[in-house]
Amino acid sequence: MKAFAHMNACSVEEVIQLLAKYQGKAKLNAGGTDLLGVLKDRILPDYPELIINIKTITQLNSIEENDEELRIGALTPLINIIASPLVEKTYSILKEAAVTVASPQIRNMATMGGNLCQDTRCWYYRYPDEIGGMIKCFRKGGKTCPAVNGENRYHAIMEAGKCFAVCPSDMAVVLTVLGATLTIAGGGGTRDISVEEFFTPMGNVLAPDEMITMINIPKPSPVASQNFLKFTLRKPIDFAIVSAASLITRDKGICIDARVILGAVASKPIRAIEAEEYLRGKELSEEVIAEGARLALVGAKPLSKNAYKVEIAKTLVKRAVAGC
Repeated sequence: MKAFAHMNACSVEEVIQLLAKYQGKAKLNAGGTDLLGVLKDRILPDYPELIINIKTITQLNSIEENDEELRIGALTPLINIIASPLVEKTYSILKEAAVTVASPQIRNMATMGGNLCQDTRCWYYRYPDEIGGMIKCFRKGGKTCPAVNGENRYHAIMEAGKCFAVCPSDMAVVLTVLGATLTIAGGGGTRDISVEEFFTPMGNVLAPDEMITMINIPKPSPVASQNFLKFTLRKPIDFAIVSAASLITRDKGICIDARVILGAVASKPIRAIEAEEYLRGKELSEEVIAEGARLALVGAKPLSKNAYKVEIAKTLVKRAVAGC
């Protein structure tokens, strides 16, 4: 690990000032479950000059509810999401996703904001510098994505262009299905953006002097059913090969509203709009659900070794919708 300066921040304003001063050469550290590995393996083309400890901003570790929404501070550990009575009562899908993240030790440290902002787990992108030198992929200023003609079994099957790495965040999937927004603070003030719009093909929309401060989740309908499913090889610790979240509202047996989100299939959570439109207004029979699952994957374009993810995704969608 290379040398770097370290500072404890006492406020969001101080963080923004430091980020602006270092012009992209500073990194934020909350739980550190992703950042420390990145630093040790030296996977970044430019090593940070400053690490800003933001765990000291205690007001961002919070879970509060009002009449309209649940507000979760960006520094709230995942273990607090799991243990919260507020979450379990009305936003149970958040707990469903949080308990699938990594191991108990990591859930004790990892934060909501960190889970959203963690770097991709693509093995080409994260190839350590000490073993033959880092791989210059698109995300590191290169001209190719090695996964296209290489080992791509866990890579994107939807909406990929130059980079085929997938978004590793489980919480992003359930926050998207709940219609959550993020409050972002920066040098230009604060702004709100939907989780759906937060991710980009190369990462996220945060400017060098910005950070997430709050996650805002509107109350779902009290009669809406929530479900999150995640397929992994090793359930206790692995990142998702595919995941699916659903939020289904029925009235007298008829689906009157449906939201279906796919995870680990693209650089962001994918909303299955065609499937949602098809499910609305119908009784959710086995045949209807199966057709909805097919429509959810109609735009899939798998690579040479990951076509299996299409069938897994269809199965998860069917189970998520039927289980609601």
